[in-house]
Amino acid sequence: MAAMGVQTVAQPATDAQARARYFNSANAFNVKLPAVPARLFDTPARAAMASDSPTGLYDCDQSSALGCAMPATTPLMLARYARINAGDSLSVDLRASGALWYVIAGSGTVTVGEETLAWAPGDVLALPGGALTWRAGGEAAVLWSVSDEPLLAQFGLQAHPALATTLQPVHCPGADIAAQLVKIHATEPDPGTSGMALVFSSDALIASRNIHPTLTLSLNTLPPQSLQSSHRHNAAALTLVVAGEKCFSTVDGLAHDWTPWATLVTPAGAPHAHHNAGPARADFLIVQDGGLHYHTRTMDFTFLGA
Repeated sequence: MAAMGVQTVAQPATDAQARARYFNSANAFNVKLPAVPARLFDTPARAAMASDSPTGLYDCDQSSALGCAMPATTPLMLARYARINAGDSLSVDLRASGALWYVIAGSGTVTVGEETLAWAPGDVLALPGGALTWRAGGEAAVLWSVSDEPLLAQFGLQAHPALATTLQPVHCPGADIAAQLVKIHATEPDPGTSGMALVFSSDALIASRNIHPTLTLSLNTLPPQSLQSSHRHNAAALTLVVAGEKCFSTVDGLAHDWTPWATLVTPAGAPHAHHNAGPARADFLIVQDGGLHYHTRTMDFTFLGA
């Protein structure tokens, strides 16, 4: 059966019939696509942080390995860095339902429609797709972002107007985030939880505990000399190294040493663990295409033991 190959209508009477194709149960199921590479992107981070780099976007792009027609870090997400030199502006038009942004350095404003938000280091912003204008203040600014552009591009989608309320801008100030982490670390973690992490949400998505319909966002922490045990989940993960010395992650048994502000790609379903062998707490921001998996009941977060 598998050797039959693709079949067509024997005598098509119309163009629509001529477009029909047939496979069978031996050659159509379990389609093999290029694997998602586990990778630590440090080059785009260094380029965005370099003092002589121009204002612009620095993508974590592995579309050639994925067989995607547009820049992509995983099949459904694109991570990138944005650099805005002092006094400059950066206008982007994201073909996405939305994007999550983290301010690494600098301060400034972003204009979303008729609304202008001021941001500073450590801030998290969830912004709708479309046109955004970023402006830096008196020093260069660097931000990290993850969007669902590859998802929309792959399936020819656009955000439905009914999501306008859900996708309104959300701004979490860095000082408030730090205060929330202090509260969390003043408690004891419940058994079976995935560590001591701050999960971001909004008033529109409070029922799902998400901050975006397709993307989930958490700021995970690891105390000194500790690890997050090996685990897996069906969502792919993009991890930004925020703070930590002598830290590394293992993905499918391979170690990836953390470097400042690097982006780690964890493919869907891959066993992985995070290790902090250093003297201070490690912080790492994780974006997953988890909103999709929570909605379809397919997240399947599982600890794998030592």
